[in-house]
Amino acid sequence: MLTIKNLSAGYGGVDVIHNISMQIDGNLSIVGPNGCGKTTLLKAIANILPFKGSILVEGMHYTSMKRRDISMKIAMLSQMVGIYFTYSVFDTVMMGRYLHIKNRILSTPTSEDKTAVLQALKAVDLLDEKDKEITKLSGGQLQRVFLARTLVQEPRIILLDEPTNHLDLKCQIEIIEYLKKWAEEGNRAIVGVLHDINLALSLSDHLVVMNKGEIAVDGNADKIVKSGMLNQVYEMDVAQHMRESFERWS
Repeated sequence: MLTIKNLSAGYGGVDVIHNISMQIDGNLSIVGPNGCGKTTLLKAIANILPFKGSILVEGMHYTSMKRRDISMKIAMLSQMVGIYFTYSVFDTVMMGRYLHIKNRILSTPTSEDKTAVLQALKAVDLLDEKDKEITKLSGGQLQRVFLARTLVQEPRIILLDEPTNHLDLKCQIEIIEYLKKWAEEGNRAIVGVLHDINLALSLSDHLVVMNKGEIAVDGNADKIVKSGMLNQVYEMDVAQHMRESFERWS
């Protein structure tokens, strides 16, 4: 589905990630310490940052595709940021249909677009809030609005950049579980950058651990967890920390 070869990218001419290569055929979780290049990797895959190397989506090189065509296949859902506009929930989600609308002669939403928005809002349990201004929503509701806006783009792959930050536990689990279902039902994929290792393991059995701009290990999540590699990357006994935390519940 997504093939990455010798990918390097960064800011101001300085690479943050170096010679990243991976094959993504289903859900994938990416973990690693702060500053290791996780978000930079997602931005390169999303075609937000210029990069060296090659990326193929469903066998097609980015270089042979228009930016719009790439965006039709890959969408990115980031953590919440400040809200500086007062659109309704419905209108905010409709923004996700821009790629489907822009080439039409009148450039106005059709009944098909409106139906897609309503279906997305229903999927994230916000249909009853469709006319509410987004500035009046809770943090969990707002992130679900952004998820709906991503879904109506109808991508093949969704990139998650810490989408559950600042959300309560119930919202975190609901968003991850919904996305897993979305990917499974449509033969699609989720690539998630998550600080919470347990959420990362819940999202996918395929785990990539990054460190210092490179891939430290790429493979089966259970094998990686048992290998002790996480301890090396995070420079702490991750397993012991998890065990001590879970002992409180026993």
